[in-house]
Amino acid sequence: MASPETPLLLVEQELRALTDQLRGLEGRLTALSCCTATVKQMTDLFREQMYRQMATESQFQNLLEVLRALLHEIDVLSKDTGTLEYLDSCMLLLSECFRCLRNASVQCPRNQNMMRNLGLIDTSILLINIFEKLKTDLESLLTALRCSLQFLGNIATGNIDSQNMIWKLAFPSVFLNCLNHPDEKVVTYCCMVLFTCLNPDKMTELLEENNLDTALAVLQASRKYPNSEWAFLIVTNHLLKCPELVKAMYAKLSNQERTMFLELIQSEIGENNLVIHSEVASFFANRFKEKCQGVLNLTSAANDYDEEVLVTIQLLDVLCEATSTPEQLKCLQSCPDLLEAAIQILKLVHIAGKQATNIFTVTHSVTGQEQASHPALGFKSHLIRLIGNLCYQNKTNQDKITASGNVQRWRRHSKIQCFEYMKLQRANGKIPPISRDGTNLGFPGSKADYLSIRFMS
Repeated sequence: MASPETPLLLVEQELRALTDQLRGLEGRLTALSCCTATVKQMTDLFREQMYRQMATESQFQNLLEVLRALLHEIDVLSKDTGTLEYLDSCMLLLSECFRCLRNASVQCPRNQNMMRNLGLIDTSILLINIFEKLKTDLESLLTALRCSLQFLGNIATGNIDSQNMIWKLAFPSVFLNCLNHPDEKVVTYCCMVLFTCLNPDKMTELLEENNLDTALAVLQASRKYPNSEWAFLIVTNHLLKCPELVKAMYAKLSNQERTMFLELIQSEIGENNLVIHSEVASFFANRFKEKCQGVLNLTSAANDYDEEVLVTIQLLDVLCEATSTPEQLKCLQSCPDLLEAAIQILKLVHIAGKQATNIFTVTHSVTGQEQASHPALGFKSHLIRLIGNLCYQNKTNQDKITASGNVQRWRRHSKIQCFEYMKLQRANGKIPPISRDGTNLGFPGSKADYLSIRFMS
């Protein structure tokens, strides 16, 4: 009766003989095709844990010999176009080899270590670099690249030594090239490898001037491919937890990119309870203080979509969301001059709305389309939300409001009576910070009531 190891041993012997043929000058296409079929048998066997546990170093050595033979062939083809048929056959075999290695790596640290020690990570990354040099639209080339990244992701999973080796060989150039690749799957698999390799120590390397582009490329991938979970996880689990990196990326982003970055952060705070670092919260508060008066440019219809103003509006939304969570509220309540800046810009937009008919005018008639899309709509109510949250159970900030006489002014100009009640209750510390919908944290009115707050002349 044949032992369970027999199928693997037979395939290994066949692969060894075919590998010798690949080095010959005759019958290479036939050898490539036969070799691909043989490796596929190993790929199928390694789907089962039993065969993964039976794998031997010699079997991985044979696969390494195949990769090295192909590495030489493809390196030559990268300098001389050769025949597409031959290149296609090489890529099909490469793809199958990477699938085989990928399967053999699953939940098997022993195999991961054998492969790494043999040099399979080194050879794989050399091949990925050569892929970049090939100027061809062959689908098989794209498949080989995808499979190589899947292999790197699997060999790195749960294996710190493999993660460190991949990082050493692939960062930053290989990661950056793959993150900027036009194929969505290549970008996704690259993000998978990057996420697996990242840790706090490696985050400091991203901060270096020449490496910051990698972090920016991940951010771009998360925007371009919103369904890419790996890119999203890198942003939320790593990038946003490093204050220095957030500030460095923000400085490099265009205004449009900043708006999208802030939208992501706002969504994560509101929907997934993301807690941003106090240094990041203070950074956003300072940016808002510096730029908030630019919102007055929206009194002119010509500036409705001033990108810098849109960033400021989004900063306010992030601050509103952040002050709705206990973990971030106290930090922002003590942020120097944030409350004063919010009160001042609220006064200014109120005055601007009285001086001429514009988007800040209470009686300004807006079309349905403008109501849905104008960036300034809701700006005043969001300012009120921020001011109210900053005053919650904070006597210092409450006294600033009382001393300035703003409570009485807001009572005179409030459109709805429930806002007067809200301010009175908040001044006494009885209403918790206002959430995004304004209804589930003690606000005495409907969502529509809260969001419709406007100052009247």
